[in-house]
Formats: sequence, C-alpha cells, structure tokens
Amino acid sequence: MTMQAGTDTTQATATLLTGRAVLRLNGRDSRDFLNNLVTSDIEKLQPGEGGFAALLSPQGKILFDFFVTPDGDGLLIDCNAAQAADLAKRLGFYKLRADVRISDESANLAVAVTVEEPPPAQALAFRDPRHPGLGWRVIGPPDELDQIGAEAGGEDIYAARRIALGVPESGVDFAYGDTFPHEANMDWLHGVDFTKGCYIGQEVVSRVEHRGTARKRFVRVGFTGPAPASGAEVKIGDVVIGQMGSSAGNTGLALLRLDRLEGATAPVTVNETTLSVHHDRA
Repeated sequence: MTMQAGTDTTQATATLLTGRAVLRLNGRDSRDFLNNLVTSDIEKLQPGEGGFAALLSPQGKILFDFFVTPDGDGLLIDCNAAQAADLAKRLGFYKLRADVRISDESANLAVAVTVEEPPPAQALAFRDPRHPGLGWRVIGPPDELDQIGAEAGGEDIYAARRIALGVPESGVDFAYGDTFPHEANMDWLHGVDFTKGCYIGQEVVSRVEHRGTARKRFVRVGFTGPAPASGAEVKIGDVVIGQMGSSAGNTGLALLRLDRLEGATAPVTVNETTLSVHHDRA
C-alpha cells in the first residue's frame, strides 16, 4: 500500500486526523470474519471503496464504529485512536479459529481527509460513505500524506463541515455503549445494511427499523450567541427532550426525542438559548 514518490503536491490539500488509528486484518477469512460481526456489508466493498460500520453490543448499542477499506488481500480499519487497542482486543476475542491476523498499523499509517480536491489516483483513498460533502479519506504513511499537503490543525474546519451536514461523531457527540445506530443516524449514513445476514445486535436494529420505533435522533440545531455546552439539557418548557452535542459557529447537533417535538407549542431551549430544529437530512 503506497502512494508513488513524487506525487504532485498541488493535487490535494488534506487535513491530518490526529485522533484516528489504523488496524489491519489479513488472512483468508478476514472479510467473512468481519462481515459476520458488523452492521454493514463488508463483502460488497471493492478496491477504492470504503464502508462505514459499527460493532454493537448484544443489546444493539454502538461499542465501536469505524471505516473499512480493502488493501490487497486484507482490510484496513480507520478507527478512533482511543479505541484502537480495545477494538483489536475485541476482534481477537471473536476470532477463534478463523484465519485472521489483526495488527495495529498506527505507527506506520495515518489518516487524512481532503474535501475540496480529490486525492491523487495512486493514493489509498475512498469517498466518505456517510455523506458526499465529507470528501475523501486517505490512509498512508505520514511522509506520503505530506506529499498531498496533509497537515494537522484543520480539524476544527472539518468538524464544522461535519456538523453542518448533520453527521454526529462517536466519542464527541455520544458515548460508546449508550447509543443505538438509528439514534446516531447510521441508517441514514450508510452504516447499516438491512439486507445482509446476522451480526451482533442485528435483531434489535432490525426491529427498530421495521417497527419505526426510533424515538431519538441527532438533528441539526441553530442558535444565536455562544454555543451551548456539549451535554447541556435541551428542553421544551420544563420537559427535558435531549441533550446537546458538538457545535461550530451557530450550528450544533443535538440528540432529541422526536416524539416530544411533535405538536410542541413552546420553544425548544437550552439554558436561556432558543434553538431552531432542522429535522431534514442535510
């Protein structure tokens, strides 16, 4: 997995995502092994494509979420760096006798995103499967990412784009182990395949989908003045209907009880700030 030396540095300018890590799965059973565990269909992925997936608890809550892309005969997993060791350990727990080798490549590989310009053709890159407005994710050795202008320091700009598109971030907007995929909009963000076979937590996710019983979701909210604190209670009158997530400028994300919004006559507020709520997908 390489990007050719001498890449034209004018081709792309990228943001280095310092909070990401890369795991590698090798072995003849790698795809089947991972596909049987996670929410999206890994078997469908072609070279140059990426999938968004989660590993759930048996109760259907998100324990880990990540991106997966083919690399030669194996797979690369782009995950939250704070979770990389635990994810590798959990995957190893499920491995049993499968021909799968799991290694942490974070010392050798980094993750960047490029939004305005596509990465060089020879880069290991894929369109962010969650939303076209999030651009491309690029995985490579740090010195090769330097060749496409990948620099740290632009993550706030990238986060603002993510928030404006209504895409919540695990570990930022919600805690692992507390949130169902529908609440985190994974069904809208191409993170759940409802036609694939069984995986951990699948019965809960399918039941929510087919019964239409997702009562809470992350939605975009607007406000004036200072951004409300992440975790602050969102209310209608004296009734708590959810809590704030991350914000950028005058836009934020909030996990709200949609059933309590229907027919509400009082304003939606957080502390003394009135929120405008946008239900539509960006």
